Amino acid sequence: MRLTSPRIAPLQNAEMDAEQQEIVAPMGERVINIFRTMIQAPKAAKGFLAWGNYVLSKKNDLPAREREIVILRIGFLCKSGYEWTQHVPIGVRAGLTEDEVARIKGGADAPGWSPSDQALLRASDELHHDQFITDATWAALKAHFSDKQCMDVVFTAGQYTQVSMILNSFGVQLDAGQTLDPDLKGF
Repeated sequence: MRLTSPRIAPLQNAEMDAEQQEIVAPMGERVINIFRTMIQAPKAAKGFLAWGNYVLSKKNDLPAREREIVILRIGFLCKSGYEWTQHVPIGVRAGLTEDEVARIKGGADAPGWSPSDQALLRASDELHHDQFITDATWAALKAHFSDKQCMDVVFTAGQYTQVSMILNSFGVQLDAGQTLDPDLKGF
């Protein structure tokens, strides 16, 4: 984690006004710290949730496993301990193995990746470092994914770059019961 305490404190239920309560109501009992923090800016939170819901829904044409490869790689590259911690179990539920999750840290050149997974990891790296996918990596993506799926790679990487910036800069802390990955300590 980059910060050991929040810069923007997450709101507890009793501190929320009616608008904030309405925003988190669909989340039920388990409102996690990112949302407790984001509702400090309710209008931004509403827009953020609408776009985030697209990225995490079936409207995103990337299969869930492939989407999570992009999200986890971006979270790791952004050194976002909160993002990584939240999405590891989501990735496992989506079909990633524990070994694959560990190898995401090594990127496309880590051994054992399929060509389609390598293309996703390479695209994530390029978007993170240069905000652009090279022709070679685009061709590798196109060998496995439709135009819409390639667009969704960019949409997903962009969304989770923003999420990581929010988490890191606002100092969103892990939720109760979570443990920070040792490779993300000290950032």
